[in-house]
Amino acid sequence: MTTQEVADKFDQLANSNQWGKIQDELYSDDAESIEPEKAESQGGLKYAKGKDALKKKNDDFNNMVEEMHGGYCSKPVVAGNFFSVAMGMDATYKGMGRMKMDEICVYEVKDGKIVKEQFFY
Repeated sequence: MTTQEVADKFDQLANSNQWGKIQDELYSDDAESIEPEKAESQGGLKYAKGKDALKKKNDDFNNMVEEMHGGYCSKPVVAGNFFSVAMGMDATYKGMGRMKMDEICVYEVKDGKIVKEQFFY
């Protein structure tokens, strides 16, 4: 798949709330995930590599969420081997209360698969 095709599939799955399917179908086996420095101070991981580690990272995040009140994911913008989306959520987190978060997510595509995701918030 081209970067545009990966981005289009990502958009389709994201807007039908199929986040697990995104990782299963669109990520390379050795994909990496990079969060900002402050992620660790908020109880999350700053870095993960490999599908299993990324799935665990997502499971850990989901376990922190007490209730999801809403969210969004913008249409992807593609440039070369990269695409980005704006994403946000309104959630109540265990022990932290209700918070809104907005972020820019950048994805790198190589050989038809996402090889890196990086989040800015």
